[in-house]
Amino acid sequence: MKKQITSGLNRRNFIRNVVFASATAGGLFQILPSYVLGRDGAVSPNEKIIMGGLGIGGRGASVLEIFLHEPDVRFVAVADARLERRKAVKKMVDTKYGDDKCVVYDDFRQILDRTDIDILLIATGDRWHSLASILAAKAGKDMYCEKPCSMTIKESIDLRDTIKRYARVYQAGTQRRSVGNFVFAVELARRGKLGKLQSVHANTLHPATTQDWLPEEPIPPKEEVDWDLWLGPNPWRPYNKNYVRGGWRGFFDFHGGGILEWGAHTVDLCQWANDADNTAPIEFEPNPDGIVAKYGNGVKLVMRSKGWLGLGTCSVRFEGDSGWVETGDGGEIRLEPESLRGGRRILTESVGRPMSHVRNFLDCVKTRGQPAANADVCCQTHIVCHAAYISWQLNRKLNFNPVKVEFIGDEEANRMRSRAYREPWRV
Repeated sequence: MKKQITSGLNRRNFIRNVVFASATAGGLFQILPSYVLGRDGAVSPNEKIIMGGLGIGGRGASVLEIFLHEPDVRFVAVADARLERRKAVKKMVDTKYGDDKCVVYDDFRQILDRTDIDILLIATGDRWHSLASILAAKAGKDMYCEKPCSMTIKESIDLRDTIKRYARVYQAGTQRRSVGNFVFAVELARRGKLGKLQSVHANTLHPATTQDWLPEEPIPPKEEVDWDLWLGPNPWRPYNKNYVRGGWRGFFDFHGGGILEWGAHTVDLCQWANDADNTAPIEFEPNPDGIVAKYGNGVKLVMRSKGWLGLGTCSVRFEGDSGWVETGDGGEIRLEPESLRGGRRILTESVGRPMSHVRNFLDCVKTRGQPAANADVCCQTHIVCHAAYISWQLNRKLNFNPVKVEFIGDEEANRMRSRAYREPWRV
């Protein structure tokens, strides 16, 4: 049985439904005060969306700050395997609200058990994103989850299917879908302003990860760092303080490689520009600079780290037979012909402060609509990134069936679509 949304959101839906019923029945509208409907920034305490957080570090804290400034959100609890991060988040939240009410937990399952919490910010390391989101969905929570959202093709599918099965609202932290310069570039491609689309280009980091490990160090007390919980579904590895301080990137068990690191953003935009949110390329081929893939409609997807115009990190470029456009995190847009700009001034925001993206998620929590970076589009983007990384690891061209989500005639590649979970963790 699906968990009911908490009382505040139920009350909101009740009010909306009463007003709608009165109108459709020809009755008179009752004028409700602003504090009831949340107009003009006034939000009744009963209308607050109650929020918790999992694994809030540097990136998570910057996103949490945006949530804390939303008038219809109340953050009440954080869970983290590290004591110092629990304390830091509690201090941040209590300072914002001017009280001492933020509760801390060392085990995220304690937050999942709370029936008063509506939504979660999931900002753990990559290894936890998918499984934590799946468990949160089963607990009846909506969630905003930092990218990358999965470590494997199988995790991508499991995540998408679980979100759908439990009817949850899911927003991936791929906030460039809500940033003006990127949206403008995508729309030029989608609306045929570049002519027939020929190629889409995604700035990525170098794909490589290592299977080497840092030297073993004594495991600290559990209350300081719960190493077993920090590892989660990953294989057991010797403790080293650099892992828990953010140095886990680049190690295979913890990280999906450079294609996934930036491709979760840039390949995502390429998928969108090519109207490919529900599919994937049919072939992947590595080269010294990255990966070149090809869609069934003939469009090339080029994943590379070289040859950009210098418009900032996470650049994308879309090329048609009558024009091109390129943009990146710097906000600048270059294109040909210049007439494509149409004299318009593109309003944008810092990609590091996803205000519009957060607001889109919260609005969808209320309406039960699909956010910009929902689980369906997130799943497809991550499948593409994982398939590209597998091609690079095997150093050979791979043919792919996007419907069956499997490599054609390559059992070795197909075995790499999943990783085993360490007991007791399972989907």
